[in-house]
Amino acid sequence: MKWFFWVLGFSVSSSAAADITAEKTGTVVRFAIEGKRICDYQKEPGKVPQGVAESFAHGAHLHPIYSPSGKLVTGNHQPDHPWQRGVWLGWTKTEFGDSHPDFWNMGKDGKITAEVRFEKLEKVWNGPVGGFVSRHVFLHHSHTPDEKVLNETWEVAVSQKTLDGTLANVIDLTSTQTCAGEKPLKLPKYHYGGLGVRGNPLWNPVDAVTMLTSEGHDRKAGDNTKAKWVHLGGEVDGMPTGIAVLIHPSNFRFPQPLRLNPKNPQLCIAPSQDGDWSIEPGKPYVSKYRLLVFDGKPDAKWIDAQWQSYAKQP
Repeated sequence: MKWFFWVLGFSVSSSAAADITAEKTGTVVRFAIEGKRICDYQKEPGKVPQGVAESFAHGAHLHPIYSPSGKLVTGNHQPDHPWQRGVWLGWTKTEFGDSHPDFWNMGKDGKITAEVRFEKLEKVWNGPVGGFVSRHVFLHHSHTPDEKVLNETWEVAVSQKTLDGTLANVIDLTSTQTCAGEKPLKLPKYHYGGLGVRGNPLWNPVDAVTMLTSEGHDRKAGDNTKAKWVHLGGEVDGMPTGIAVLIHPSNFRFPQPLRLNPKNPQLCIAPSQDGDWSIEPGKPYVSKYRLLVFDGKPDAKWIDAQWQSYAKQP
């Protein structure tokens, strides 16, 4: 109920818009406004691109995501890193008892020793702010098939708003992860793992993508630094577009460390960069992010103003 009022608080903070529609179709929940797609939530595994092994087909992520003008901003199961999929959450270097499940590189080397699996869609709604609540489970297969490591709940709100003169598609994501049993999931220091974002395949060439952080850093200078927000973008149909990830100040180790991939259009909010930590039984790990998707080049002052607004919300 608290989360519902938080959504209402957001919905009145900017200009009104048409209702968001949520349609369950096949393995996805599709969000649109006036017939124009905003994003899909991929529940169960969907199709992978031609040439990519079926072992890389996974659900529990957002893709595709579009700008207000209909430009695609995310990529999915690309040949260079086929386990990367739109917007997702996973941990890479871990310790669980005497094993080390990898919930990021799922299907690498032809093996799936661990995975994040969609479990249940709790609810879906339409309205000025559409959204859904779903459950995921982090599974480890090395010792016992489908051994549960973490339970995860996604609470997602989807809207389209004019914010200080700029039209944006807004996706608020809250992830709550809890231990499935009495063993903690230990997370040693590592340079990536957490919230991942893969950009449009058009941005695969190194010089086709731009990144900008709240501290004014570009892709090269911003890698392994901390930030309040980070933008990923490039040209689609000859026009600039992109996605900004706003990081809520309540998040662990805020401002959070970044991994800005030097070889492909992919970034990660990576709290494990700051050193060893763990998700402990009875202590939920909550992380909150706002995805702002808009057309045009990134304006740091405008993005920062939107972060300030987001940061004030409970």
